Amino acid sequence: MNQMLQDAPQAEEVKDPAEVKHPPEVTDPPPPRMHPRFARPQRVAFVQSAWHREVVEECRIAFLAEIEARGIERARVDLFEVPGSFEIPLHAQLLAKTRRYTAIVAAGLVVDGGIYRHEFVADTVIKALMDVQLRTEVPVFSAVLTPQQFHETAAHFDFFRKHFATKGIEVAEACANTLLSLERLRGQVAAGIV
Repeated sequence: MNQMLQDAPQAEEVKDPAEVKHPPEVTDPPPPRMHPRFARPQRVAFVQSAWHREVVEECRIAFLAEIEARGIERARVDLFEVPGSFEIPLHAQLLAKTRRYTAIVAAGLVVDGGIYRHEFVADTVIKALMDVQLRTEVPVFSAVLTPQQFHETAAHFDFFRKHFATKGIEVAEACANTLLSLERLRGQVAAGIV
C-alpha cells in the first residue's frame, strides 16, 4: 500500500495567479480610419527644398501616405523640388496662379548661417507663403522647419528624419481638413447660405 501511494501521481502545486502565464490575447486589428470624402477631385502641389533632402523627403513620404488615406490619390499630387527653402514661395505663387491646384504644401529645413540668418529665412518664407495664400485663395501649408540646434551628426539627422515624418502626417491632415472645410464653405457661399 505504501508503494502505491508513492507511485501515484502527485497533484500539481497551486500557483499564485500572478505567476500563471496566460497566452497573449489575440485582438482584431483596429478598423481602418474613415475620413470624409471630397465632393470634387483635389489636386495638390508639394514643393520641397533640396537642401538636406535626406531629411526633408521623410516629410514627403509621410505626407503622400497620409493624404492618400484621406482621399487624395497619389497621382493627384505633383512634386516639385527647389534648391532651398528661400525659393519655395515664388514657386508656390506661380503654381497657385495656374489655378490647377486646390492646395500647395511646402517642406524644407532651414539651418546654418548663425541664429539670425536661419530664423530670418524661415520667418521670411512663412510670411511669403501666407501672402501667397491670401492673394490667390489657394491654401498653402508649411512644413518648413527651423530647429534651434542642428548639428550635422548621425543622431541629429535621425531625430529630424523622424520629426519630418511626423510633420508630413500633420501637414496632410491639415491640408485634407482645410480642403474639406473650404469645399463646404464655398458650397454654402454659392448657395447663398453664407
